[in-house]
Amino acid sequence: MPSTVRNLLATTALAAAFMAPSFASAADLEVIHWWTSKGESAAVSQFAKAFDNDGQGDHWIDSAIALGQTARATIMQRVLGGDPPGAAQFNPGREYEELIKNNQLLQLDDVATAGKWEEIIRPKSIGAGCLVDGHWYCVPVNIHSWPWAWYSKTAFAKAGLPEPRNFKEFVADAPKLKEAGIIPFAIGGDGNGWQIKGAFDQLMLYGLGIEKRDQMYGKKDLDIAGGDGVKQVLTELKDLKQFTDDGYANRNWNDTTNLVITGKAGLQIMGDWARGEFSAAGMTGVKDFGCMIGLDEDNPVVSTDGDVIVFPKLQDADKEAAQKRLAAILISPEVQVAFNNAKGSMPVRADVDMATADPCMQKALKAVDDPARIASGVQRFITEDTTNELNALITQYWSDDAMTADQAQAKFVEIIKNSD
Repeated sequence: MPSTVRNLLATTALAAAFMAPSFASAADLEVIHWWTSKGESAAVSQFAKAFDNDGQGDHWIDSAIALGQTARATIMQRVLGGDPPGAAQFNPGREYEELIKNNQLLQLDDVATAGKWEEIIRPKSIGAGCLVDGHWYCVPVNIHSWPWAWYSKTAFAKAGLPEPRNFKEFVADAPKLKEAGIIPFAIGGDGNGWQIKGAFDQLMLYGLGIEKRDQMYGKKDLDIAGGDGVKQVLTELKDLKQFTDDGYANRNWNDTTNLVITGKAGLQIMGDWARGEFSAAGMTGVKDFGCMIGLDEDNPVVSTDGDVIVFPKLQDADKEAAQKRLAAILISPEVQVAFNNAKGSMPVRADVDMATADPCMQKALKAVDDPARIASGVQRFITEDTTNELNALITQYWSDDAMTADQAQAKFVEIIKNSD
């Protein structure tokens, strides 16, 4: 039996398992998320379409809120205030641990058992963000990897430069890009500086390596936090400022990506959700733009960031049945392929056919199969409050020319020391 037929039968059987019993009815479910860019909107529409056509008359009520930090705050306020949505987006990690502790999230153990989530989800660390104390509290829907650099082939050709294979080569060539009238390094400063902090995190991973970075955040290793490696990363980050443009301050990430898409900028450090913007612009990897994995083509690294969907308890049997139907749909083979091809991310399932994925995703799929090349997302180690403190510090350091690397590092060490 062909694999596509097997997948179709499996999906049909799984969906049937969670069709509402005879006393239940269709339900409208409000879903809060922050997928608002062109590529993200195309991706999330795959979820909505699948749910709206589940054969039960269910309907996805879309509540998109720009910027993850704002959306997460809204979700927490709604749930803790007694007005929960039907489903909500988070990143895997500690962001929703309060909701689990308060018994405010629906357990999905029956859906996970029927769908064999522990068998099909890879790597295991992706599932670990949802499998807490033996219970499933969310659905992992993708694997996003932060350590990427995306560059314009047109920009490098205009400057007469070879395409970079690592970030060090890019920095060496950045002055020539600037001389050619191109913004060498594209970055944005909206949302409390998450883009700047994100670039810092990837330079940290590139400079320290997985083991030392994890030791620093996970074990609060202050020797590493206060060491020469972190100081070097801070110095390199500040040096990049001369290669960006004055319009960075309030620019969002997808408008920043568009600078690379249009050849106005040379390179951007951004997670693989940027690939969805290139795809939405009709561009294909390697042919139309370059993608540098792990900031070093000779040492590919992927991080297990991503998105999960949680289902707050609603005290409504019909809506709970619909929540479980949606949970099963989100991780079904066909929906995983459709969503992730549009989103730029990797599917969480290891049993789907991604042969049609573009060359950038193929690099990531190869790397994620090697445990030695997988880095956990930083949010697995630190709380939202600590993340916000670090965002503020790195943004201040970037924007304040008078602030030295030594001063920034001293504050960095203090935040790590006092982190939850």
